[in-house]
Amino acid sequence: MNKMPAAQIAAWLAALSLLALGLGLITGSLGWEWGVSWSDPIVQDIRLPRTVGAWLAGALLGLAGALAQGLFRNPLADPYLLGSASGASLGVAVALSLGLWGSASFADMSEAMQWAMRLGLTGMAFVGAWAAVLLTLLLAKGVEHTLRLLLAGVVVGVVLGALTSLLTLVFPQTLPAMQSFLLGNTSMLSGQACVLMATVLLSSAGLSWIFSPLLDGLRLGESTAHSLGLRVLPLRIVLLAVMGLATATAVAQTGLIAFVGLVAPHLVRARFTGRSASLLVLSALMGGVLLTTADVLARGLWAPQELPVGVLTGILGGGYLLWRIHSSQMAGSSA
Repeated sequence: MNKMPAAQIAAWLAALSLLALGLGLITGSLGWEWGVSWSDPIVQDIRLPRTVGAWLAGALLGLAGALAQGLFRNPLADPYLLGSASGASLGVAVALSLGLWGSASFADMSEAMQWAMRLGLTGMAFVGAWAAVLLTLLLAKGVEHTLRLLLAGVVVGVVLGALTSLLTLVFPQTLPAMQSFLLGNTSMLSGQACVLMATVLLSSAGLSWIFSPLLDGLRLGESTAHSLGLRVLPLRIVLLAVMGLATATAVAQTGLIAFVGLVAPHLVRARFTGRSASLLVLSALMGGVLLTTADVLARGLWAPQELPVGVLTGILGGGYLLWRIHSSQMAGSSA
């Protein structure tokens, strides 16, 4: 497949982003509605923040996925490897469980419960995601050993997932809201959420660009990165923190969106081979295009019934990866 310069890919992705954003503004509960007015309150107050928020969340996941694959030197790495998804799910389950005691007065709650209620679902998801990442780093005893870090992330994810399941069994009333979170949901995105995600995206992309030489060095091996004079340990800590922040922010706002962070860097690398700095930016743009497109399809394909966007990304992303695996096997057998 012919490769393309980074600027050309960025231009294409920017054009696709604008197209997807435009389609998002004309897609409502009844499907695609041509000729809608920009001044319509539904467009300005509901569709615009939802569509922009979906793009921002996808960009965060695409950036985090490229960081994960570069840091772990594994093309199958995704942003949820450090347990952030399971931590966010547990945080939401805890918040929903505490909310069951609505009859109790706020003053009668413990201090921990009061803080949980103030944070709400989004805040608890963010806190849970970051707590899971910190627990993974604690179990792995730092970030020096990649394999130990991956194993710790798997263990944390399994344990926190089991705790989430236990809470939903004890409080079955939380199941509908938990299902919405686990399947991915962009319908509740607001203007404030867009501002938060945009701020995190800009800061994360900037830090990733500055410290991206580490990823270029790790491509050649860790010992080579050390020989090039790169301060591997502190740079890895910074990039892992950026990955955790981007992932936690996206998950807290949209729930668990499958495959976007995994597939976006793959799609970019199919057309681009260059420095990691450009790969990170292009992966963020690709992630935004993927999730916005999936959100538009989720709203319009089966209107007035809306499909869970996380299910749609899982089907499309999983299908793409299966096709890539099949294509590589065919190419290998023919060679």
